[in-house]
Amino acid sequence: MAKLLGISGSLRAGSFNTALLRAAAALEIDGVALDVATLHGIPLYDGDAEAAHGIPEAVQALKARVLAADGVLLVTPEYNNGIPGVFKNAIDWLSRPSSDIAQVFGDRPFAVIGASPGGFGTILAQDAWWPVLRTLRTRTWFGGRLMVSRAGGVFDAQGALVDDKVRAQLRDFVVGFAGFADAGR
Repeated sequence: MAKLLGISGSLRAGSFNTALLRAAAALEIDGVALDVATLHGIPLYDGDAEAAHGIPEAVQALKARVLAADGVLLVTPEYNNGIPGVFKNAIDWLSRPSSDIAQVFGDRPFAVIGASPGGFGTILAQDAWWPVLRTLRTRTWFGGRLMVSRAGGVFDAQGALVDDKVRAQLRDFVVGFAGFADAGR
């Protein structure tokens, strides 16, 4: 069974990206377990705080979940045509101490999807993740892209995915990424 960890890059209670991640976890795909994580509780990175107090508990907990996963799915919003600062901050924390980078990221399968109320989905945020993931030496899956645009019409007021076409695209993406992650074990 492929054990995937999905991380939503938004803190907002009504986040389209958290809704997209929850929809992915609810797909009930044979041979795939998808764990849902958020960034709540992760402080802003501060090297002085790290030196004085070590790695925060919330970061250690997320790092343990990454280490237990066969693959990691980043579910990214797009803010001002790029990666949300809170999401990049969490990845920066996960790379601390730098001696952990190889264990946490090195050759671990990663993929990126996202949802946006705009018409272009999250294409620029996804593109901005590629150099970060390459620098961390992940094994990034490029076998599919999922950029949900006009997300306000794809989810209902409670955050449930109501668009069957997007649900099918999401299923195909998760199945493809799980196969990629599972093949590398």
